[in-house]
Amino acid sequence: MDGATSAQVAQAVAAAAVQAGQDTPTVRGADWQTATVTAVNADGTVSCGTAIRARRLESYQLPVVGDQIMLTRSGTGSWIAVGRTATTTPAWTPLSLASGWTANANYYTPACRVWPDGTAGLCGLSSMSGTLTSGTTVATLPAVARPAAQVRAPVQVAIGFFGVMTLFPSGDIQLADFNPTLSTTGTKYAQFDVLGRYRLA
Repeated sequence: MDGATSAQVAQAVAAAAVQAGQDTPTVRGADWQTATVTAVNADGTVSCGTAIRARRLESYQLPVVGDQIMLTRSGTGSWIAVGRTATTTPAWTPLSLASGWTANANYYTPACRVWPDGTAGLCGLSSMSGTLTSGTTVATLPAVARPAAQVRAPVQVAIGFFGVMTLFPSGDIQLADFNPTLSTTGTKYAQFDVLGRYRLA
């Protein structure tokens, strides 16, 4: 083996050793990085691509695909999902209004927003005209904003008339328990703003 070949072999061996050290946690030690969640698993873990499956900390609640998160890896190669990174303010998602209900242009468009702390909030006002029956579903929440138990708040459903807005785990948003009895004519309202923040789980 000539000198040039020996040098090339030595360089190749050295490069392979460096790469092995970078790829082997017991050699490299613990580290951290950011990643995008590609799957949320039922066992308390999230996947980031095909190579990383990380267990969530208790503080990392309600993970969703697309989350930008911080990952840390132990010296033995185990991954932990620490939580979301602060990228942007969560976006508002428009609510799906029931037939006959329309958004009021003088107020925010009826929408929901999910927060990283395990809460969500609603905004906006919608209206309809005519008969409003107690227990009527006025809108539907997207799956990510549905509470684990019912959430209730008092609302004004017409001028001088009051009731209760209830969020159901199914996603239904209903108006009921009117006082006094509602007229069968005139404008009725769904005041989503009263549920500016509510618990999800």
